[in-house]
Amino acid sequence: MSSSTVEPTGVTARPAGGIEGLLDPQEAARRVQARLAKRHRAEKMFRLAGVASLTVGLGFLVILLSSVVYQGLPAFTQTHMALDIRFDAELLAPGGDASADALAQAAYGRLVRDALDRVFPDESRRDRRNLYRLVSMGATYRVRDYLLSHPQALGTERRFWLPADEEVDLLVKGYVDRDDAATPSRLSTKELAWVDELQAQGRIKRRFNLALFSRGDSRNPELAGILGATVGSALTLLVTLLVSFPVGVAAAIYLEEFAPKNRITDVIEVNINNLAAVPSIVFGLLGLALFIDLFGLPRSAPLVGGLVLSLMTLPTIIISSRAALKTVPPSIRDAALGLGASRTQVVTHHVLPLAMPGMLTGTIIGMARALGETAPLLMIGMVAFVVDVPGSLTDPSTVLPVQIYLWADSPERAFVERTSAAIMVLLVFLITMNGLAVYLRRRFERS
Repeated sequence: MSSSTVEPTGVTARPAGGIEGLLDPQEAARRVQARLAKRHRAEKMFRLAGVASLTVGLGFLVILLSSVVYQGLPAFTQTHMALDIRFDAELLAPGGDASADALAQAAYGRLVRDALDRVFPDESRRDRRNLYRLVSMGATYRVRDYLLSHPQALGTERRFWLPADEEVDLLVKGYVDRDDAATPSRLSTKELAWVDELQAQGRIKRRFNLALFSRGDSRNPELAGILGATVGSALTLLVTLLVSFPVGVAAAIYLEEFAPKNRITDVIEVNINNLAAVPSIVFGLLGLALFIDLFGLPRSAPLVGGLVLSLMTLPTIIISSRAALKTVPPSIRDAALGLGASRTQVVTHHVLPLAMPGMLTGTIIGMARALGETAPLLMIGMVAFVVDVPGSLTDPSTVLPVQIYLWADSPERAFVERTSAAIMVLLVFLITMNGLAVYLRRRFERS
């Protein structure tokens, strides 16, 4: 054994007897301590950099979500105006014809105008035109729908809370400052006085905006809803899931468990990996040429949208499914084969159940990407203005991301809060879908 000692850090200290050229033990210890302190500082800085990065990321996320929630929450309420509507039998059912067809063709706008005239009976005929603008155009349809569903109300008087015009809504919500020239109101002084009088009489209140969740798109912000886009997104994602998941898992199983290792499979694997990085709008062009121009499928339909998103999602599901299959220990396969199971039985009875949690994780990532995509859907016409709620896979429809894009591009100020509200609904949709997928994945893991 040598008389010299070796420190843990590799610095050779001088032995007790003293050898010329070697460090003094105290100097060696000082250098070791200096190096350790330097390492500790470097590790501390590295940790601080990680914490700072995480803090900055969370900060931006909090700012983004706070901004969306702050702007979107007012959209869940809508200013309504209480008016006493008289269902005049002579006006609505002339000649005693109170059939559904006759009532559907009646002039309900006059009922709303007469109700406003009774509130402000002394206004001139010229001012009344501006007075009628305080109520939304959708008020007429609400009164009509009520009478059609309650024909016994003919000849009676009922109080309705009808949606106010968007300018009244902005004024009540505080977006318009009467004294600030930077946020001028489009309402005249006379109209502002009418609004004040209605508020003094308790005829103006903010109520839950049911139209936001029960109606389709509209040119009028107070009548616009996201039901059509939400149903369109659900139908589109249903088609995407039904096509991409079984096809992607089957392709992954074949490539990983059955396909021979040759140049052809190598080329296929390389192309699948490359497809995962292709811009999404390219899949939109492919869907336009394949499904609409060649197969003649309808434009703006959830069926075509789902097929296009399936093409985009397939590479992600195949890659993640193959990675999940590789994590299954080979001993599982060998044991099953040793007991006489066929290759198909080994895959379906042992390998696939063990790999299913990883496959579902890849599917979650792919579906989340599909839910937020807009570019490929623009190429197949899902940017069209669609008022009705789709009832089937071939009906014209749009999706939530496209609806957000359309509202964000609208010049009306009232669409700003509705855009943020639609983003909140999209996030809730995404969290719910991912939560369901995580629940299913954990159930597979436990089983």
